[in-house]
Amino acid sequence: MKKKLVAVAVAGVLGAPLAAHAQTANVTLYGRLNVDFEVVNGSQPPDSNGNRANPTVTRVSSNSSRFGMRGTEALGGGLSAIFQIESSINGDTTAGNLGGRDTFVGFQGNWGTFKVGHFLMPTDDMHPIFGNVPTYTSSILSTASLWAQGTYDKFNGGFDSRVGNSLRYDSPSFNGLTFSGQVGVRDGSGSGGADNGDHPSELRHAYVLGGNVIYNNGPIQAGASFESNQKVRFPDTNDTEITVTGGYNFGVVRVAAVYEYLKYDVPGSLGGGDLKRNFWGISGTMPMGPGVWYAFYGKANDGTGSACDINIAGCNSRIGGLARGDGTASQQYEISYTYPFSKRTQVYAGYVKIQNDNQANYQFNINPYPIGVGGKPQGFVLGMIHLF
Repeated sequence: MKKKLVAVAVAGVLGAPLAAHAQTANVTLYGRLNVDFEVVNGSQPPDSNGNRANPTVTRVSSNSSRFGMRGTEALGGGLSAIFQIESSINGDTTAGNLGGRDTFVGFQGNWGTFKVGHFLMPTDDMHPIFGNVPTYTSSILSTASLWAQGTYDKFNGGFDSRVGNSLRYDSPSFNGLTFSGQVGVRDGSGSGGADNGDHPSELRHAYVLGGNVIYNNGPIQAGASFESNQKVRFPDTNDTEITVTGGYNFGVVRVAAVYEYLKYDVPGSLGGGDLKRNFWGISGTMPMGPGVWYAFYGKANDGTGSACDINIAGCNSRIGGLARGDGTASQQYEISYTYPFSKRTQVYAGYVKIQNDNQANYQFNINPYPIGVGGKPQGFVLGMIHLF
């Protein structure tokens, strides 16, 4: 259960003139633990004799487990200050990352919400519309393994990252219609890194820009988003991702579909040109008894564009799991069942497989299992989630 702590802001600490404006701040502690047992395998890189092992391993994994604190302070006139500090927790080990998840400060009013900090891009809001797996899109069952190249960070072509040094605006709802915009300036302050920026990035004025439009009214949900990585990987690369998705709830089953277009610039040092890809997927969510069945199928088509063909000796234009040429497609399919013991405690079981063609290299988005190019990672999971 979420625990609420009420703190009274003592404006007198800041001086008597501010005392009349002292307000009450509401602070909420929250979190979740999501831990599973996995049996996974996937062919490894070939050895000196060209043989590829396919070992089966067992793992206990933590899946986007977190502990956070968020709060609001009424400032008067319908304006509130907001903040959130969300940290990752590895439920299978003792490691974690203080403030490593969505962490921000900002303002909120009837005009919308503005925040600055470290958080996911608007493209990520498309996942709930398409139909998150009941395990909150965490674990190896994540639907973002092919979609958005979710396994990879910004320096390696991913579009499913939390972006640091970000400013974001979210509109209020206009009869079910909302829109959002965000920019990450990629400066070298703080710890930097692939998803935050570094000094070379700020010198070349790199940035990440994204936005979305969402319609949510009754059984219908639909959304479109874009994300652009400008000079992020290299000074001469501008990468683009566009997603369109929608779902309809028929009552006995909810069905959804998604289409995504990716385009990457290939730097001149790697042959130049561009690399393109289309992805599409379908999903179904069906209540059965107290629980929910979820099924998903997605396909990333062969890479196209004017970049060199990966099947030609010497071509080095691969970006993340994607390359251009025949044999670069991949498919992902999965099925899972989630059973709730209460509103806060659930257990789940599922199976997922990524069917890479011989030149594709897509992996699980959450807790990837190392494979060689053309490997086909698959796994069974049995997990438990507790929300608090």
